[in-house]
Amino acid sequence: MKILQILFFFCVASVCAQNTISGKVVDSKSKPIEKANVFLDGTYDGATTAADGSFSFETTETGTLVLKVSALLYDTATISIDVQNFKNQIIILTASESTLDTVVINAGTFEAGDKSKSAVLKPLDIVTTAGSAGDIVGALLTLPGTQTVGESGRLFIRGGEANETQTFVDGVRVAQPYGAAANNLPARGRFSPFLFKGISFSTGGYSAEYGEALSSVLLLNTTDMPTEEQTDISIMTVGVGLSNTQKWNKSAFTFNTSYTNLEPYQWIAPQDVDWNKPYQSLSGEAVYRREFENGLLKVYGAFDAAQLDLNQFDINTSGLSRFALKNDNFYGNASYDGALNNGWRIFSGLSFGYSTNKIDLNFGNVTNTERAYHAKLRLKKRFSSSHKLTFGAEAFRTNFGELFEEDTADFKLRYELDIVSAFAEYDYTLSKDLAFKFGVRGSRNALLNSNFVDPRVSLAYKISKNGTLSAAYGIFRQSAPADLLKFENRLGNEKSTHYLLNYEYRKNDQLFRAEVYDKEYDQLVTFSGNQAQFGETFTNSGFGMARGVDLLWRDNHNIKNLEYWVSYSYIDTERLYRGFPSAVTPSFVAKHTASIVTKYWVQALKSQIGLTHTFNSGRPYNDPNETAFMNQKTKYFQNLSLGWAYLMNPQMIIYFSAQNLLGAQNVFGYQFANNPDENGQYARRAIRPAADKFFFVGFFWTISSDKSKNQLDNL
Repeated sequence: MKILQILFFFCVASVCAQNTISGKVVDSKSKPIEKANVFLDGTYDGATTAADGSFSFETTETGTLVLKVSALLYDTATISIDVQNFKNQIIILTASESTLDTVVINAGTFEAGDKSKSAVLKPLDIVTTAGSAGDIVGALLTLPGTQTVGESGRLFIRGGEANETQTFVDGVRVAQPYGAAANNLPARGRFSPFLFKGISFSTGGYSAEYGEALSSVLLLNTTDMPTEEQTDISIMTVGVGLSNTQKWNKSAFTFNTSYTNLEPYQWIAPQDVDWNKPYQSLSGEAVYRREFENGLLKVYGAFDAAQLDLNQFDINTSGLSRFALKNDNFYGNASYDGALNNGWRIFSGLSFGYSTNKIDLNFGNVTNTERAYHAKLRLKKRFSSSHKLTFGAEAFRTNFGELFEEDTADFKLRYELDIVSAFAEYDYTLSKDLAFKFGVRGSRNALLNSNFVDPRVSLAYKISKNGTLSAAYGIFRQSAPADLLKFENRLGNEKSTHYLLNYEYRKNDQLFRAEVYDKEYDQLVTFSGNQAQFGETFTNSGFGMARGVDLLWRDNHNIKNLEYWVSYSYIDTERLYRGFPSAVTPSFVAKHTASIVTKYWVQALKSQIGLTHTFNSGRPYNDPNETAFMNQKTKYFQNLSLGWAYLMNPQMIIYFSAQNLLGAQNVFGYQFANNPDENGQYARRAIRPAADKFFFVGFFWTISSDKSKNQLDNL
């Protein structure tokens, strides 16, 4: 009996013995390849490589077997290995000749990322562009298709309002992407570019995976596993900042926090704002990453507590009107991206956003709160180099409530919005010169008891070695704007249809893009009076169109140490919506927009110097002294900005920037009196920037084991 037990023990031990297979996958230049699939042929044992190219998995197999390693854009490697002894090995993949030059669909999409074949911007462009002031939106405004709306600071795309662009962090939506601001004072994006590895910005015709956006989507992806620990300290004219990264074997944690106070800056350079308490905020972000055998978990969180108190001139009141705001905002998400058996990949994400505003006015107080949720599941499989299938489902939920209190009465407004969507997309690469993408998105709005199914189609054809022609078509829907839903909950979805044709030429770090588009609006919300309020009649009877051409030229090749790009946009747009009596060009659109961005490294001065010049033609506005609606235009807008980064030593930088060096007297529009004066004329006042010029000085210090690392890439 004991002999049988001993034999059984050895048999079990032999079968259950675990052998570890480990190593690192790199390309021909020894750069790590992330998300490569590594598996033993004929088994389910395998893993996906991490950001540094490493992999490790256990198997009960023994002897000599075949290890297969595959990654997008690389030839599959087939290696015969001794399972018991294959540890810490380097595997080199060769770029696939058939996929290296494979056509990429570019219509409507701009990307920032060093590894992206279709990248237009590099990640550091977001923060090295003069005039962007480290704001993601500020850098994107130098790209064609965007509109400079200085009194807002938000993204306006191809004739669409700012709320027609949706922001996603690691694949899940951000409901409140902008910070607190007063009327006619620009807001900033809530997110620091320092935590993001790549950005995809679409001006139209985007994937069926994304919905609830009429004009654009902005995709922000946080960094994966960092390479080392470091601390960054910032001392600036507008505040202070601190960030730190800690790294362990399979996980890492990064936080970034800042305190902003405009009061010291106001002493040095007074603004045309009557502050009772200048803008102050305490904000922070954090990312936790955890590597698993077959995937990566990310947990992201951001908070922002801001307040301001000022007196603003209003042409319809005697004296000044007080506006005091306290805003508390939190956004958090968790996402997992990993590999399943048989080549499938899974992504799941969940986000929660909370924002509350407490506003004190001369005539009362307003408190509003929004809670937004988003849950998403996506599955993806590449069946071959030519076929890829993506499908999934998601749910959005929004709760909004507002209380207005005054001496005589209180008013309560609220709405709840529930949307469930499903999407599917099929990518088919017919050859390295021709590719198609077919998609469909279905949505259900529970409040309206309505269902929609919308197609999305795009294709690309490589007409020469360096030139690609792309086209896209799609139908897009979005819930009615929040400032209207609170008055009428049962407003239907607004709709837009996109048609795009794009040509792109790339050669030797040079890029030329030309894109023509036609966007048709339907079912826009209208109301009967001049402003949205109780008692008005709301309908979805509005319509509109936006047509134009966008051009971009970028050159990093011809002049040593110089990078520059030039963009130009022309747009013809009209819409009948909100309280408009007829279809006209809205006040936030300039027919012509152009930008020139330059960055030059001066070795003798140990400095990077950048200049950005932006020009817009005049924007329309309505003058009640005229009989025609919206038939006047402001003068043209221009802004020349400078950025100068000086390296004191490899880890210390002094950075200076200045906006509107030429002192242009820019005007965003006009406010008119509600009633005429004794001569029958409506008085007006110009809406202008708080200051004609703005400057910034900062000291940035990086502490890390790599003594040559600094924040130049972040300035």
